[in-house]
Amino acid sequence: MKKTILMILALGIYLIFIPDYSNFALELKAFAALAIIQILWIGRVFPLAHSSIILMLILSFHFFSYEETLSYIGSDIVWLLFSTFFISHSFINTGLASRVSLAVLKMSKGSSRSLILISYVLMFLLSLMIPSNVGKGSLVSSVFDDLLKNVRKIGEAENLGKSLFIGIAYITSISGSVVATGASSTIYTFGILNENMEGLNYVSWLLLFAPPTILFALILWLISLSVFPPEKIDSQALLQTLNKKSEEMGRLSLPEIKVIFILILILALWSTQHFHNISIPLTGLLGAALTITPKIGVWTWEEAKRAIDWDMVIFFAATIMVAGMLIKTGTINLVSDFLVNNIPLEMPILVLFLLILITALIRLIFVNVLGLLTIILPLSVTVGQSLSGLSPGVVTMAVFLAGVPGFLFVTQSPVHLIAFSYKYFTERDLLKIGSFSMIAWVMVITLAASLYWRLLL
Repeated sequence: MKKTILMILALGIYLIFIPDYSNFALELKAFAALAIIQILWIGRVFPLAHSSIILMLILSFHFFSYEETLSYIGSDIVWLLFSTFFISHSFINTGLASRVSLAVLKMSKGSSRSLILISYVLMFLLSLMIPSNVGKGSLVSSVFDDLLKNVRKIGEAENLGKSLFIGIAYITSISGSVVATGASSTIYTFGILNENMEGLNYVSWLLLFAPPTILFALILWLISLSVFPPEKIDSQALLQTLNKKSEEMGRLSLPEIKVIFILILILALWSTQHFHNISIPLTGLLGAALTITPKIGVWTWEEAKRAIDWDMVIFFAATIMVAGMLIKTGTINLVSDFLVNNIPLEMPILVLFLLILITALIRLIFVNVLGLLTIILPLSVTVGQSLSGLSPGVVTMAVFLAGVPGFLFVTQSPVHLIAFSYKYFTERDLLKIGSFSMIAWVMVITLAASLYWRLLL
């Protein structure tokens, strides 16, 4: 019933505002198209790919030529996302991801307090190799669940479970912003910023985003220890459990060794882009091809193509189309002019803080991060061009970080739902720690934008 109502609403907006017989301004038609696609996406009226194809039809008939619409699918950023499915799934499917996870967790030396912090470190490391928040969340959740089941045989671990699994919900998405290929939303943002900032590459992105996100991870760790003090656990018994799990995996297999060499090659090329000028998307495609190359790779094309989330690829291309429509029709400039004429531009830091806060609040109702960024990032670039003392890049980076995590509700992201499904924390637990965490996140972003990024750029 709900989907039927939303579908009728979307159809009504289309018939009233968009066809050629309507005399509405182009900018208003663009707003109508934006409202339609958000209704379809957020309401899940159809599968994401189906709704994205409807968007392609609307754009081709009323805003772009068909060829222009299709050109967005050929974007190098879309193909980077395509390539990362191959790389990340080969890393997971060979068992290398689980091996790395256990090796990192053993660094805690069996201390429950250290285990929480080390779990954050693990998610940051996995972001280098798994550019999917859902992929990281699923992998780490299964590892932690297995670990906690064994810990419960030793003693109580209720608060430890809360801290670890709420950490998954928060740090998974935040760690995905640290590297340019860390998540689909990060890949999209990298494409936007690459057009507006000179010299942006894999290493410079890491330098920009690692310090503020690591600072927040430390703050979150302290908040977790305060709100949910972890139980004292027999450190030797915990360490023995981790060692036993590692021993069960046996020695490194040949496929794991192959993936290690492929990952080293890709990360090396990404990190040295300023020397050879091979783009990040092209390097990603090279890595994807290597994983399916006979003798070198670890699987066949028939196996690999099943790992590709084709719906996500089409949806990702559609989000770029939405941004292109808002820019081409002048809709972004219209909204930007309204904001510029109604906010105190002589206080740029205050304006930036308000943008960060508004983005964080809007994020409470936006399950789809990519859909939110499609609207707000082009706007932040335009607003940033009107602020003295702050570059468009700084404003865009701040808004991007503000829109990444969800702190208060289980429904704010698929990773939250994955972590919540293991029943180690309640919705009340999430609200309890989320209120403090959200305030800390907003303050860290504001501090980074007003001091660190301004000094670095």
